[in-house]
Amino acid sequence: MEQNNWKFSDLPYERYDVDDFMRDENAALDVLEQAKTAEEAKAAYLALDALMQKFATVVTIAHVRHDCDTNDAFYDAEMTYWDTNLPRTMPLDERCMKVLLAHPFRKELSAAFGEIIFTTAEARMRLMDERLIPDQTEDQLLKSRYAKLTAGCTTEYMGQTCNFYGLLKFMQDPDRTVREGAFRKWAELYASIADELDGIYDKMVELRTHKASILGMENYVELAYLERGRYEYNEQDVERFRLGVQKYVVPLCAKLREEQRKRIGVDKLRYYDEEYFFPEGNPMPRGTEEELVKAAQQMYHELSPETGEFFDFMVEHHLFDLTSRPGKRMGGYQTELMERKAPFIFSNFNGTSADVDVLTHEAGHAFQAFLASRTLPVSDVWQAPIEVCEIHSMSMEHFAYPWMEKFFGEDAPRYRRAHLTNAMLTIPYLVMVDDFQHRVYRKPDMTRDERYATWKELETIYLPWRDYDGDAFLEKGGFWMQKQHIFLYPFYYIDYALAQTCAFDFYLKHLADKDKAWADYIALCKAGGSQGYFELLKIGGVRNPFDETTVRDITAAIEKLL
Repeated sequence: MEQNNWKFSDLPYERYDVDDFMRDENAALDVLEQAKTAEEAKAAYLALDALMQKFATVVTIAHVRHDCDTNDAFYDAEMTYWDTNLPRTMPLDERCMKVLLAHPFRKELSAAFGEIIFTTAEARMRLMDERLIPDQTEDQLLKSRYAKLTAGCTTEYMGQTCNFYGLLKFMQDPDRTVREGAFRKWAELYASIADELDGIYDKMVELRTHKASILGMENYVELAYLERGRYEYNEQDVERFRLGVQKYVVPLCAKLREEQRKRIGVDKLRYYDEEYFFPEGNPMPRGTEEELVKAAQQMYHELSPETGEFFDFMVEHHLFDLTSRPGKRMGGYQTELMERKAPFIFSNFNGTSADVDVLTHEAGHAFQAFLASRTLPVSDVWQAPIEVCEIHSMSMEHFAYPWMEKFFGEDAPRYRRAHLTNAMLTIPYLVMVDDFQHRVYRKPDMTRDERYATWKELETIYLPWRDYDGDAFLEKGGFWMQKQHIFLYPFYYIDYALAQTCAFDFYLKHLADKDKAWADYIALCKAGGSQGYFELLKIGGVRNPFDETTVRDITAAIEKLL
């Protein structure tokens, strides 16, 4: 298949056996270790990086195709292979870190590829212990079990077979009885698998806590921060941010919820009303999936030459899977076929405005990956820290506001209002998920009932308006189960709240000086992960979210806009 004439669906898949890869990487590391000159060392590192890209691309193809159809027997078996065997590469990762850190041409490698690769290597060395492999293998298998379990859940509603995402569409229906009915079905689905989800999470907490104990850490929190690449701030900084959200954001959100209640004309705002913003109904995108993608292509051509080139590439190579269907994994994400410098967007369209958000949010991730992979020399530094990656995606959502007429017609002003409101309303929940995980992993022997009670307590702090209208499962604290990040990506959720604060800052800059804001955004995207967190914020010209005045000032500015 020619390099420039391919589609994702046509890419061949051939398993790159882990033993073969380990042999090849060891050989590449030998060359790097034995380099006699700086130029030889740089060439060897580039060759090693190319090998890593090849291997990662094979794994990604299997992962995406499995997510697109979790019932596909071939890719289900492939993911079992990868879940079981990838942890075996840890000793090789450790050797790679050691070779880098001890290299006689470290100074020259740093100048060529960035000091960050050594900063990261030093931190990752703390995670290298072969005793972790059995726990990591089992944890990965549990993640796959969770994903398959939730993907397989369906129910009948309004004459349709719906999964969790399909029901969310009905929870924005103008008819309140339809919204309530969808909510009941949604809650019943979670309640029906709650015992199994509890069992999965029990084991996950046990495994993750055991990994921390192997490394001599007090609890999994410390380990999770290392795994997430949080080298420049700690849990005390995050707690300070959470307190700022409680102080400034939660009161504004309570006010916005009360305005919403009055606007839609209900006596009390129930959970199934929270996504319904206007009495005439929420703005819904107009057009088929194909038409929405075409509208996005037009938008990105008008936004900038860079975004136009990027989206043409995505369309040309069919780098999307957007349709929700039975057996498809829940959620959405952007990933990358590194060897081809090709982002890929996975989602579950459900006919709501969230479909357009995919074409801005996930496309923001993809755009950054597209730029960085063509700007920076090695894949190690293409991706920024996660809390910066989400700035790329969330800022793109706001930059896209002027083009919403292409998707919503005359309803575009209501979409912009709802989107900006919801971006603020989401922050307390994002922070609450983080608070919950800190509490769980600080007390890993929590019973299931104690976990539910902990969640319920946190709802009174962060979501004081929340009302489940008597649903027994959710009233006792069962809502935590619907957040896949808690299972699959522990401690990856506060990143969204930190990033949304910075994205608001970008949007405010955009309103004041559009050209300067866009130039700063492009610079941030191109910088990828070539610098640490705080230096990347400086490159983007956005404020530090850990400063309480940042949360205070940005919250006040967005309130004024609303």
